[in-house]
Amino acid sequence: MKLSLNWIKKYVNLPKDLTMTKLSYDLTMCTVEVEDTVSIKKNLNGFVVGRILTVESHPDADKLRVCKVDVGDTEPSTIVCGGVNLAPNQLTVVAVPGAMVSWHGEGDPVEIKPSKLRGVMSYGMICSSNEIGLEDLFPTTQPAEIMDITNFDIKPGTPVAEALDLDDIIIDIDNKSLTNRPDLWGHYGMARELAAIYGCQLKPFDKVELPKTTDGLSIVIDSKECCARYAGLVVKNIKNVPSPFAIQSLLWRVGVRPISLPVDITNYVMLATGQPTHGFDRNHIKGSIHVRRAFAGEKLELLDGDILTLTTEDLVIADEKAAVALAGVMGGKLDSILSETTELIVEVANFDALSIRRTAQRFDLRTEASSRFEKGIDPQRVDDALAVIVSMLNREFPEAEISGYVDNYPMPLEEAKIRVSLTFLRKRLGKELSEQQIDKYLKSLGFEVSFNGDDMLVKVPSWRSTGDISIPDDILEEIARLMGYENFEYVPPTVVLEKAINQRGACMERALREYLAFRCGMQEIFTYPWIEDEYILASGADMSEMLELSMPPAPNESHLRSTLVPGLLKSVFTNLRYYESFRIFELTQIFKNNNYHSINETLEMLPNMARHLGAAFVGNDARVLFREAKGVVEHMHTGTQMEKLSFAQIQKPMWAEDKLWINILLNDELVGEIGLVSPKVTRDAGIRRSVTVIFELDVEKLKPLASRNNVFTHLPEYPRVNFDLSITFDESVKWSDIYEVAFKTGSVKDVRFIDEYRGSQIGENKKSVTFRTWIGSDEGTLTSDKIDLVTKQIAKKLNKRLGGDIRGL
Repeated sequence: MKLSLNWIKKYVNLPKDLTMTKLSYDLTMCTVEVEDTVSIKKNLNGFVVGRILTVESHPDADKLRVCKVDVGDTEPSTIVCGGVNLAPNQLTVVAVPGAMVSWHGEGDPVEIKPSKLRGVMSYGMICSSNEIGLEDLFPTTQPAEIMDITNFDIKPGTPVAEALDLDDIIIDIDNKSLTNRPDLWGHYGMARELAAIYGCQLKPFDKVELPKTTDGLSIVIDSKECCARYAGLVVKNIKNVPSPFAIQSLLWRVGVRPISLPVDITNYVMLATGQPTHGFDRNHIKGSIHVRRAFAGEKLELLDGDILTLTTEDLVIADEKAAVALAGVMGGKLDSILSETTELIVEVANFDALSIRRTAQRFDLRTEASSRFEKGIDPQRVDDALAVIVSMLNREFPEAEISGYVDNYPMPLEEAKIRVSLTFLRKRLGKELSEQQIDKYLKSLGFEVSFNGDDMLVKVPSWRSTGDISIPDDILEEIARLMGYENFEYVPPTVVLEKAINQRGACMERALREYLAFRCGMQEIFTYPWIEDEYILASGADMSEMLELSMPPAPNESHLRSTLVPGLLKSVFTNLRYYESFRIFELTQIFKNNNYHSINETLEMLPNMARHLGAAFVGNDARVLFREAKGVVEHMHTGTQMEKLSFAQIQKPMWAEDKLWINILLNDELVGEIGLVSPKVTRDAGIRRSVTVIFELDVEKLKPLASRNNVFTHLPEYPRVNFDLSITFDESVKWSDIYEVAFKTGSVKDVRFIDEYRGSQIGENKKSVTFRTWIGSDEGTLTSDKIDLVTKQIAKKLNKRLGGDIRGL
């Protein structure tokens, strides 16, 4: 969104020493992201007003003229020009030497230098409006037409930016940062924000008197759930004339093309307040104005010439005869402001955000009006828009009469009230703020605050009560951003590293991808969840069992997949244009139409999804491909650590050939199928001169096996020593007991079983256990004396606790 700094200054006096760098930084840190700032004056450097004194023919070129031009210097400049509308005493724009000009408004700018044109020296360039970027302000009617500003009272030599009052800076705001701030979609809202940031006073709109009578205007709101308020003004004695240059200039600066004074007033109001408005030719409105749902199949021709076939979900503005506008989006061609319009009905209304958004998306119509309505505008903003409209009508059309006014307001917006604990604010902010500081921050934004001990009641202004501010955390954010996020000291969070959760299902999914890609040499593909109807029909899938999108990306892509087979068929068809044989797979979700689950307390329902794995093997030999696909599935458990799959012919897939197919089982449960795609299916899918084998698996039914728990240990810093011990124990002594006693001896790092011996040499009911022991120290290399000492300690402990025979030690 583009904003004019001069327009903002109409509503707030910003600090005189405020630079654009500072403003951009503060606005970005506190409110919205400033993408760029552009100085119009800077872009017009080197362009001055020139008065053409004489126009003579060029001696060597029929289409060129030699002009003497007063550009404010002591002597007139000679300029060669090919303009078709050159005339003596004409005021125009001249690019003096050193200026940068885009020839005919195209290509990169080039520097103007004194040069000969067909033998005559030229000291500058007389410009057309498109060569200096002002074509929308000064539109041309024919090629090679120079910019004519004779109607302006300007002294030659005056810089163009000064002469046309274009010394302004355009602020370009990132629209994504405005999504949740409908109050900022106008210059007044941004002025309010800057007033809060810099502690300035926001100027109120002028107070106006509205008519006490209706002048026969009647407004009926039939769809109150979609229209909270609809106000209408009747204005007589209107002329459809061009707007004063000052209004045209402001509109042009922010990217809106001037059209005529009545239309420009409605656009000016929208850009000033953020409230879209629209004008109807009253002579074309039959009877009352109705705000209603469209009739099924109802036609409406819009201002841009498009003819829409409406649905019952669309909100329209209608008279007694037919629809005259698509509510909140665009007006109708036959009933809006026309060249012969003399009497207006000015619409200032508030429409439901969701309804407008759905209609705009349905017809792919994103207008300035719909962009604002779909963000959620407060109904009270209608009053601001009415004030600006009446003021402008009184100023620009002094002969006009505002003869009627109707305000149908069935659903007033209740301003939000939020209770916030001061303890909550101070703890979350990490700062001890006084009541006076909190009150100052919030009141600067239009909030009303009252304190009662630790409790604070905040009344939210209407322009922030449409969903933007609703919980205590929103109040916290408002205070924090005005304080400046950069003023909060960074406190690193305390992080406790705990044992990772072994998610076997997630690990198995990754292992499946790696197995197919690395070990089987297949290519992974990614497809959209919706699929063209032709591939669904080709696969034999039942569309009635599929979820249907209310707003599909295309008419033939309205169903969400319930199987991966249609998507695989499309991918095979697409890739056969480049490869004769290939192996592809996709592991993604499918959608089920027979079951839903709730995701929150408001019982919002979403369809159940399941992960499926699908793969296609494409080539020329059906049997080889089938065996390859079967082998991939058969050995899948070896590379993915899951239970082994088996095969049996139980139920033939709809898409498979009659003989070459088989079902995939897990513990006698059907989990998938493999099959050669039948000739009919391949033909319907457009697949030619190749055969395709497909398998599909329900990943949700696959069972990952338990894995061992690996433990990280550091490598020893000093070398360890190992030795074997053979000790005789009673037959009843367990290895686990031996391990526990030996391992808990000082300096022992590991103990491992080696062998067990029974025989006449060691006696009846005895056994000789041999085990290997690793000992070491974290402080240095063990000496031989230390090794002997540890060995004797182990033997003695085993003798004392388990009766181990330690002869020889």
